Amino acid sequence: MIRALISRIKQGYRTYPFPKKEPVLPERFNGRPVLNHDKCDNCRACEKACPTGAITSQDNKVCIDMGKCLFCGDCTSACPKGVIEFSKDYRLAANIRKDLLVSDKEIKLAQAIDKQSRRIFGRSLKLRQVSAGGCNACEADTNVLTTLTFDLGRFGIQFVASPRHADGILVTGPVTENMRLALKKTYDAIPSPKFVIAVGACAISGGPYIGHTETSNGANGIVPVDLYIPGCPPHPYTILDGLVTFLGRR
Repeated sequence: MIRALISRIKQGYRTYPFPKKEPVLPERFNGRPVLNHDKCDNCRACEKACPTGAITSQDNKVCIDMGKCLFCGDCTSACPKGVIEFSKDYRLAANIRKDLLVSDKEIKLAQAIDKQSRRIFGRSLKLRQVSAGGCNACEADTNVLTTLTFDLGRFGIQFVASPRHADGILVTGPVTENMRLALKKTYDAIPSPKFVIAVGACAISGGPYIGHTETSNGANGIVPVDLYIPGCPPHPYTILDGLVTFLGRR
C-alpha cells in the first residue's frame, strides 16, 4: 500500500488542463473537413468513394455532412485535386442537425444552453448513457472521459445508473429495432426538463448502417436531440468539448 502511494505521488497531477490548454492530438487524427472549392472540377470521385453518402454536390460545390461522415479519409485518397482535407480541429459539436453540413457557408458550432437551463444544469449534469446497438467504439471514448486524464466530473458532469436520477440521455449506436422501445422508455423516465445528446455517426444518422431495415437511422426519429457530436468514433476531446460548451463552461 505504501509503495502504491509513493508511486502515485511521484506521478504527480495527471489530469490534462482542458479547456485552458489545447489538447495534443495524434498525427493520424482527422478533424473538421476543409474544402478547397477552387480546386474542384466536379468529377465527383470523392462522392463515389464515400461509404455513407456523406458527400454531395450542391451548385457544383462539394458538401460534407459530418453527421454521416466516418472520417475515414477515403474521399481524400480518391480526389485527384485535393479538394477535401481533414484539419486537426476537434471542435465538431452542433445544436442543430443542419449545422453539421460543411460547405462554402460559415461554420456554426454548438452554443451553450439558455440562461435558465444553465442556472439549473450549469454546475451539475447527470447523464444516462444508452448504447442503442453501437459497436462499442463511441461507448469506449465516452467511458474514458471518466478516467484521470479527462476527469469529466470536474465539470460537474457524471454518468448515472438510473434514468430517474438523470438530467438527460447520451445516446450511442444507430438505434436498432431491439433498442427503439428501450430508448423511448429511458427518455420518458427522465424528469423534465431534459436533454438528449447524440454521440457518433450512428446515433446521428445511422452511420455505416444508414438505411438498414433493422435500424432507425439514429436517435432523432425516436427522441428529440439537443446536441450532436459527430465522429466514428468522436475523439474524447471532441465529446468533452461538446459537453463543456453545451453547459457554457468553455
